[in-house]
Amino acid sequence: MAKPTVNINQAIRAKEVRVVGAESEQLGILPLREALALAESQQLDLVEVSPTAVPPVCRIMDYGKFKYQQSKKLQEAKKKQVQVQLKEVKLRPKTDEHDLAFKVKHVRRFLEEGNKAKITVVFRGREITHQELGMNALENFASELQDIGIVEVKQKMEGRSMFIIVAPKTKTK
Repeated sequence: MAKPTVNINQAIRAKEVRVVGAESEQLGILPLREALALAESQQLDLVEVSPTAVPPVCRIMDYGKFKYQQSKKLQEAKKKQVQVQLKEVKLRPKTDEHDLAFKVKHVRRFLEEGNKAKITVVFRGREITHQELGMNALENFASELQDIGIVEVKQKMEGRSMFIIVAPKTKTK
């Protein structure tokens, strides 16, 4: 089982603590036993909020409820996050016009969904000597997509392949 990140009740090791009440009121500096008794009398927990302070600051609260609220906040933050994926489309230097148009349509869909697209031209055998064909294919691809996306990474060679990365244009309101 994971160790709690904060000290609560008997796990607090300081002799004296600054106590903050359940309604955020200052109760002053109290010996640990008194602070624990005060929290127990209210049927709440004594939670160490700032262990590095001198004396450490502790708060009287319902720790279970506090942990539940923290997890809910974390879930809510995750819900609002947008994850951008990198989708890849592979071409060859001699890919035909119709096939290119078909792949452009796919990349348009990826960009409309808010994802980035990596367009790769793979060279096989002696095709590597005609890199200008690959460059032309990538330039044509980029010009077809310039209304919906922007080229984030210019043409780059990586081994026997050349690629560009296209990101969706940000929508201005």
